[in-house]
Amino acid sequence: MEFIQSIMHYFSMEGIQEIIAWGGLAILFFIIFSETGLLVGFFLPGDSLLIVSGFMAASTDVLDIWQVLFWLSVAAVVGDSVGYAIGRKAGKALYEREQSRWFRKDHLLKTKAFYEKYGGVTIILARFMPFIRTFAPTVAGVAEMEYKKFISFNCIGGISWVFSMVCAGYFFGQIPFVQRHLEKALVLVIVISVLPVAIHAWKEHKASAATPVKKEAI
Repeated sequence: MEFIQSIMHYFSMEGIQEIIAWGGLAILFFIIFSETGLLVGFFLPGDSLLIVSGFMAASTDVLDIWQVLFWLSVAAVVGDSVGYAIGRKAGKALYEREQSRWFRKDHLLKTKAFYEKYGGVTIILARFMPFIRTFAPTVAGVAEMEYKKFISFNCIGGISWVFSMVCAGYFFGQIPFVQRHLEKALVLVIVISVLPVAIHAWKEHKASAATPVKKEAI
């Protein structure tokens, strides 16, 4: 129970603020890099972290908005590049790896299906989709997407993600009403960011349920 409570605190507004106050820009850089560049970073609260960073840059002296925008954009782009390199090196054997606490094969396979449907633009779209953004660059690496093409999508997606989330937090951080209800605003942002994944999963489930199962000949 104490472990669950500590996890919930970690994802709360207060918990994220404590993380930022403790580690500053360095811990922000590491977390954003890890979520997009390391397969074990799928559980990190990237969206919430970026929004709270913008909020704190607007309402405190802990962070400078321009440094946050620059360094976290770098972290996002470099992180995806590392994820791509992992995919290129591991190859298709990565899909045969067993699922574990630190490696979610189900998320990897869902990202693969998403990539096969939407192609290279997945690298941009995935930035705004929890879990998928962690595995998208790795899937692109396994698929051997041309790196020149990948880095273009990577830069567009990474910078767009960081700027949109941080600037939203910075803008709303100057509004007294939002300052008083930021916890609820964060929950809303998380729900909106997860919604596309949920809709996609629901459609897949509905399609599979509608497909008749063929009986094997005796």
